[in-house]
Amino acid sequence: MADTMRAQRFYADSKTIAVEDVPIPEPGPGEVLVKIAFCGICHSDLSLINGTFPSQLPVVTQGHEASGTVAALGPGVTGWAEGDRVVVAAGKPCMTCPNCMRGDMANCLAIRLMAFAYDGGWAEYTVAQAFGLTRIPDNVPMEQAAILADAVSTPFGAVVHTAGVGIGESVGVWGVGGLGTHVVQLARLVGAAPIVAVDVKPAILDRALAVGADYAFDARDEHLAAKIAEATGGRNLDVAFDAVGIKSTFEQSLNSLTVGGRMVGIGMSADSPDIGPTSIFNLFQRKVLGHLGYQNADIGTLATLVSRGRLDLSRSISDVVPLEDVARGIEMLDKAEGDPIRILVQP
Repeated sequence: MADTMRAQRFYADSKTIAVEDVPIPEPGPGEVLVKIAFCGICHSDLSLINGTFPSQLPVVTQGHEASGTVAALGPGVTGWAEGDRVVVAAGKPCMTCPNCMRGDMANCLAIRLMAFAYDGGWAEYTVAQAFGLTRIPDNVPMEQAAILADAVSTPFGAVVHTAGVGIGESVGVWGVGGLGTHVVQLARLVGAAPIVAVDVKPAILDRALAVGADYAFDARDEHLAAKIAEATGGRNLDVAFDAVGIKSTFEQSLNSLTVGGRMVGIGMSADSPDIGPTSIFNLFQRKVLGHLGYQNADIGTLATLVSRGRLDLSRSISDVVPLEDVARGIEMLDKAEGDPIRILVQP
């Protein structure tokens, strides 16, 4: 193995990126070195570059949706072997906060996020904690495996854990892109009915119907509220997901709820939405829930669903760019060229 590798580097002071030669990292105790196969480009990566998210390091390698193979084992690692196909968890518990100290690492109070607090997967290799790896079945394409680490697992966590969507509950999804597309698919998988997709682009609305939505409405339609009411038999929505995170989508999804309904925010921005009069909010017993991330076990669940043909992610890979052209991939996502679900980087 060579001593250096190619890696994208984000420079916080200038908010610029470059693909450079850097030393190949060495795995420490309990860690493994992973040779990256594919790594997704996410809107949160763009948010670091444009300054929406504050940088935690002066220089960092981005990318937090990575699949690959184990290249080397650090001291004390058991249960893994070189060549194993894996997905890398996108975060590391701090191991020192009160929750971690009592064994509740899933709810770490100071979680360290890959590509923000430590180097990520837009590189030929990355280091990961062995206990955070997920084994990938041989029949799951590595391209699809990569996006399990956020683009699919974050919607899974939102649908299953945060919202607790039940069979027969009505669901609305605002923004049917990289996150919202998978919210639609997973809501259908758990038995939600009907599923209403809301977006502003006709092509995306058509795609939403193709992946499992029962209705697809334009967010700008002045009759949107009436159409949602009609689609749900006059009840409105049990659960609404805002996969965009701007003021208009947050407020529109919140106001679509039935009495006692849950609104789950997944998309993020710097906007400050309004919940409206507290008299109405309380009268309708609305619940607003923020969501971020997933449990590591969710990746294994999703890999099994893909492996057994229960979850089809074949439409989810919109494009693949080589590592040297990562800037082009970032631009494609930023400008929404071709309405991508996920663009991948391939070292």
